[in-house]
Amino acid sequence: MGLTHTLSDFCSNPKHTRWIAPLLNVCDAILCVLIIWRIPYTEIDWTTYMQQIQLYISGERDYTLIKGSTGPLVYPAAHVYSYTLLYHLTDEGRDIVFGQVIFAFLYLITLTVVMACYRRLKAPPYLFPLLVLSKRLHSVYILRLFNDGLAALAMWVFIWFFMNRKWALGVIVWSIGLGIKMTLLPLTPAVAVLLALSLDIGECIRLAILALGTQVMLAIPFLQTNPGGYFSRAFEFGRQFMFKWTVNWRFVPEDIFLSREWALGMGALNFLIVAVFITTTWLKPSGKNLPNFSLDFITGRYRGVSLNPSFIMTVILTTLSIGLLCARSMHYQFFAYLSWATPFLLWRAGYHPILIYILWMLQEWAWNVYPSTSLSSIIVVLSLCAQVFGVLVNTNHAFATLYREPKAKEHIQ
Repeated sequence: MGLTHTLSDFCSNPKHTRWIAPLLNVCDAILCVLIIWRIPYTEIDWTTYMQQIQLYISGERDYTLIKGSTGPLVYPAAHVYSYTLLYHLTDEGRDIVFGQVIFAFLYLITLTVVMACYRRLKAPPYLFPLLVLSKRLHSVYILRLFNDGLAALAMWVFIWFFMNRKWALGVIVWSIGLGIKMTLLPLTPAVAVLLALSLDIGECIRLAILALGTQVMLAIPFLQTNPGGYFSRAFEFGRQFMFKWTVNWRFVPEDIFLSREWALGMGALNFLIVAVFITTTWLKPSGKNLPNFSLDFITGRYRGVSLNPSFIMTVILTTLSIGLLCARSMHYQFFAYLSWATPFLLWRAGYHPILIYILWMLQEWAWNVYPSTSLSSIIVVLSLCAQVFGVLVNTNHAFATLYREPKAKEHIQ
């Protein structure tokens, strides 16, 4: 009886995470060293990134003319600045091992922020091992050197700032992350909803201008040369994805996958699911329905409420999973955004710990199948459904405990 109680307390009492989290972080650091030492690096995009940066350093500012061996530059300006720094730190991209070391540090820094977010919400200790056990996540960071690692770091720092109501800092970091890769664009509804619930319309407009201004400031060198070319490449909404690389919709016939109707349908589904969350759960902290909230917000009568950090993180990560569920195509590097979100969402969905581990393992297996198969892609989609709709169905568990904290109106910080 005593041993059972001790094990139960160890697995469920959040107080133990104060030593479990740093211990796991140290163990993961050792694992990263072993990966760099023992597992061969896989060349995919690094050489192309470096070729593109060489053109940028040589003075090229027309985005349509910046290309590498595997294709044109298709990421926003913050990506260029980030990899310019990496270019100089890695002897013009030749020192791959040092690049891996840098990305291992980026991974560990992001992991530290993720664990801080989990601990802030008193997540149970049994979730923490799932944050360090992903084979695919280590691969994305350390063996592939994808820019998704940088964007994921920005995403989690932005979440931390929002949880602590540092709205301006959070908006800037989110916009910078979006400036690295537009994968963070689907988080826009979460940003809008959380700011609208917390602040009045004037403050929200100022923060929207701040987000847009950050993008413009990052892009100025390219906007002065060819603004149309910059936006068409950096934010290529009509980009055609190759069926053979998709992770999530491999079970769909290729002609449907490549069709314009499929793309429009996925966009519409994303909008619909977000609308359901807004009308059924996300507006509850305001105590108003959508028409009344909209009217009060637009007319300036709404002054904002103090949101609970758990609500904030749940809204952001649920929006992320909705965006990934409805993405036309996901590649393996997208796991950088999903991996650390999954344990939290499964917990917020109210699943039993054993079921959480089973669902996590199924998702991990599916993302490690290469190339993807109909079965693996079905599991990817069903895993996302379990997270998104699990949170929606388990509304009381996920949102009703503490919609907001008893504080006065929040201001921009």
